Amino acid sequence: MSVILRPGRPEDAAACGVICFEAFKAINDEHNFPWDFPSAEAATGTLTILLSSPGFYSVVAEKDANVVGSNFLDERGPIAGVGPITVDPSSQNQTIGRRLMAAVLARASERHAAGVRLLQSAFHNRSLCLYTKLGFETRETISKMNGAPLGIKFPGYDVRPASATDLAACAALCQRVHGHHRNGELDDAIKAGTARVVEHLGKITAYATGVAFFAHAVAETNQGLQALIGAAPDFPGGGFLLPTRNGELFRWCLQNRLRLVHQLTLMTVGLYNEPAGAYLPSVLY
Repeated sequence: MSVILRPGRPEDAAACGVICFEAFKAINDEHNFPWDFPSAEAATGTLTILLSSPGFYSVVAEKDANVVGSNFLDERGPIAGVGPITVDPSSQNQTIGRRLMAAVLARASERHAAGVRLLQSAFHNRSLCLYTKLGFETRETISKMNGAPLGIKFPGYDVRPASATDLAACAALCQRVHGHHRNGELDDAIKAGTARVVEHLGKITAYATGVAFFAHAVAETNQGLQALIGAAPDFPGGGFLLPTRNGELFRWCLQNRLRLVHQLTLMTVGLYNEPAGAYLPSVLY
């Protein structure tokens, strides 16, 4: 029976979660890097959220009535974020991944997304080549950092929980730095209690949906990002992401005993502006 694609459903979480865990485990083991998910249960938990969220589009691949892969598209903002995309290791190299990618790109086109972005593990040559063939451009190298919480405070840079009344200021900040807002993600993070803002000289100069693998941050300067990282109680998802070319911030992290886990590649289709400030991407973009 040929492979068919269909929309994902919440009841797909168990099967998709096991595949997600096993697929990332296999490629990471092959290159001797830590797993992206510590267990199948953790991967299933993440995909349960995505499959149940109205802000995410999901597509599932079936072969002989069995789930063999899945992909997701974050539709909470003007830029769509791809992933996680995974295919059962026993069904790889059969163009299933290409079809799952084509499906979310078609979805983004139908919804007139201004752009589509993703991050791929830099050691995964096959995915880099596939995404390039599909039209993605490489923008920059991203470093995943992890370690013990720093517990550092900076005088004059006050970190506090974000509230709904901060959305407009944060949107304006993101617009100045990236040329678009990410209010959908920030609103979800505020409701979840993970979002933080930095106030300096009476105004918001940085915000984060969290300092984590699935979270992003935007700031006027590196000082704002340092305040957010320094105040973070932990780094969920095995670490957070920072642009490697931001040497000042990268060195500061290393000097504070944070370690490099591995590197990723930020890739884009459609709208992209060179950042006009400091930022931390999420694993989606």
